[in-house]
Amino acid sequence: MKVDAAGAGLDEGRLQRIGQHLRRRYLEPGKIAGAQVAIVRAGTVGYFESFGLQDRERNVPVADDAIWRLYSMTKPITGVAMMTLYEQGHFQLDDAIDRWIPEWKNMTVREADPNGGARIVPAHRPPTIRDILTHTSGIGYGFENGDLVLGERNWLDGQDLASMAAMMGGWPLRFQPGQHWLYSHGMDIAARLVEIMSGLPYDEYLRTSIFEPLGMVDTDFWVPSDKVGRFAANYGRNSRKELVLMDDPTKSAYLRKPKLFNGGGGLVGTTADYLRFVTMLASGGAVDGRRVLGRKTIELMATNHLHGDADMSELALPMGYGEVGFEGNGFGLTVAVSKGPGPTGVVGTKGAFMWGGAASTTFWVDPVEELAVVFMTQLMPSGTFDFPGQLRSLVYGALQ
Repeated sequence: MKVDAAGAGLDEGRLQRIGQHLRRRYLEPGKIAGAQVAIVRAGTVGYFESFGLQDRERNVPVADDAIWRLYSMTKPITGVAMMTLYEQGHFQLDDAIDRWIPEWKNMTVREADPNGGARIVPAHRPPTIRDILTHTSGIGYGFENGDLVLGERNWLDGQDLASMAAMMGGWPLRFQPGQHWLYSHGMDIAARLVEIMSGLPYDEYLRTSIFEPLGMVDTDFWVPSDKVGRFAANYGRNSRKELVLMDDPTKSAYLRKPKLFNGGGGLVGTTADYLRFVTMLASGGAVDGRRVLGRKTIELMATNHLHGDADMSELALPMGYGEVGFEGNGFGLTVAVSKGPGPTGVVGTKGAFMWGGAASTTFWVDPVEELAVVFMTQLMPSGTFDFPGQLRSLVYGALQ
């Protein structure tokens, strides 16, 4: 990959701080095995570096084309897929989900009653497409504190998107649609809507509408046999805060094509591929003359859609979880949206948008600076270390 720091308006000397920081704080103490960082500005790649090992047990250095588990960095790709259909006239944001998935008619809500128990009441209105894309529909993920609806169900086993979406329509919501923010399976419902509206399997729609136009040749829901040597190991930490293997790349479930194409967290891919994706977002919807979305549609995605221009902290349920800090960040269509460096307490730009993944991957796009940054590592869970905040300090400090 051709890299031109000066051409991207970046100070090459200051960019070296990124590697110094990662080595000193994380690689040398053994807190992570490896990482990769890429920066693009005004369409020019200004930085791309690989650090450490992608497979510590086999002593394999991080290859430039290493394949990473994206987890929730799948969600913005699902969002873009939905918005390509929006541009084709298939829906408006406040259309009810039950227009396409009849099992979502007459939804109910599980509410606390005055005696400390729970009661099931009718939903005040049907959940909408805007609700699922902003995590305000009332469905959850199942790992939230006190979630008695989804938490005891290992319900993904043997499911496909159609059966999953239908099944969820029969379960009570956690709250009235639009009332709160709760990280959720909303993007899996969105993936099913993509299938219904397009008439294509979800993976095929992503391939033809996003991956092929952008040249994302290594992004998919599984790792084929000829790419296994490029697949990174995934790690966690034990009670002594030591790095331990969680998913061996030679034995991973990702080596088999899944039945369910998880729109909320199922993709794997390379840094170079994801950089193409965020370059498209930072460049108004097109890369190298290939347009995926219109400029105004990206602006719609990156607008705070939370009621009253609230930030996530105002609407999130107690003990809620997300891939970015709640303070000072609103939420758009599948991405968090910064309300500026003052509210967030982090250097950056109002209107920048971002998200991350469960293995500590992260990205952000700053439309004002025409900047996009991708960070890859494989450490569960996300939030173990503040990679997003630290990278912002390092990257913005290198802008010319």
